[in-house]
Amino acid sequence: MSNIANIDKNFKIDTKIDKTDIKFYDVRNAPFGVHGVFYEEGKFRRMPMEVARAVSPGVYSLHANTAGGRVRFRTNSSYVAINVKMANVGKMSHFALCGSSGFDLYVDGEYFRSFIPPFDITDGYEGVHEIGTDTPKMREIMINMPLYSDVCEMYVGLEENAEILAETPYRVEKPVVFYGSSITQGGCASRPGTSYQGFLSRWLDFDFINLGFSGNARAEDEMADYIASLDMSVFVYDYDHNSPDAEHLKRTHERMFKKIRAAHPTLPVIFISMPKPYLAPFQLERLEIIKTTYENAVANGDKNVCFIDGRTLLTLAGAEGSVDFTHPTDLGFFSMAKRIAEDLNNFL
Repeated sequence: MSNIANIDKNFKIDTKIDKTDIKFYDVRNAPFGVHGVFYEEGKFRRMPMEVARAVSPGVYSLHANTAGGRVRFRTNSSYVAINVKMANVGKMSHFALCGSSGFDLYVDGEYFRSFIPPFDITDGYEGVHEIGTDTPKMREIMINMPLYSDVCEMYVGLEENAEILAETPYRVEKPVVFYGSSITQGGCASRPGTSYQGFLSRWLDFDFINLGFSGNARAEDEMADYIASLDMSVFVYDYDHNSPDAEHLKRTHERMFKKIRAAHPTLPVIFISMPKPYLAPFQLERLEIIKTTYENAVANGDKNVCFIDGRTLLTLAGAEGSVDFTHPTDLGFFSMAKRIAEDLNNFL
């Protein structure tokens, strides 16, 4: 890959990284593989901007948060660096900045290091990690993008003479689509790779799209239509937390499922209720609404549906699996992933 900065200074990446042989690459170009997000009008986005705008103001404000975004490639470089420009930086009192606004690095399928953002981050940052100083060898690289921030530009820095190859494809290339609340979006994982989808994707080797929208997953018709338009391997469906009340859930839950089922007659669909170990009476009512959608599908002869009782999702963690009795910690997300994997694996 030629270095465009040599012929056009406007493409030069300013860096303070202490490497004399570093060369930066725009991840939008081959051989880099970008998953879970796409580039549109100056930002990486999880869904088309105009569709998000049509769904709701809340979804529009969150759709460019890069939850589930991943960059994958292979290289024999002894180090990996990033230089990123960000339009919005998510900062919350109960959420690690490394999760909301950071990037983390996986090497040959294993977590290696995080590119930890500075506390005073405003519009991006850079970082570098040595991944091996022994005999150079080709390694599989994956960089997870922030869960609650917008990324405008992302460059990967490698040794100038390093080889760069396309990623090894996922075992399941057609993505699993996850729709739901802030928990689905990844709040409050300590880093991007420890959202529950991150665990699942690595364990079961599948691509995915994260359509979690913090406080704004309400099964709008426009959202249902968009999801129905996607080519996916499995649909995982959880917005219990964001439904304003039981009546709204009852009015929208089965309706959304039927729209997606009409477009995908044999698509595996997993219904999940609120991930809490203990439920209040009004929350039990909501669980029964979700279970009824599942039971009606089964009664109609649908063999490609599954229901997961959210009370089982935190079995390995209990109440210790959250930061506020709602949003999971890494332990909570690990527990969720272990339970969901039992059924998801049957569909892949």
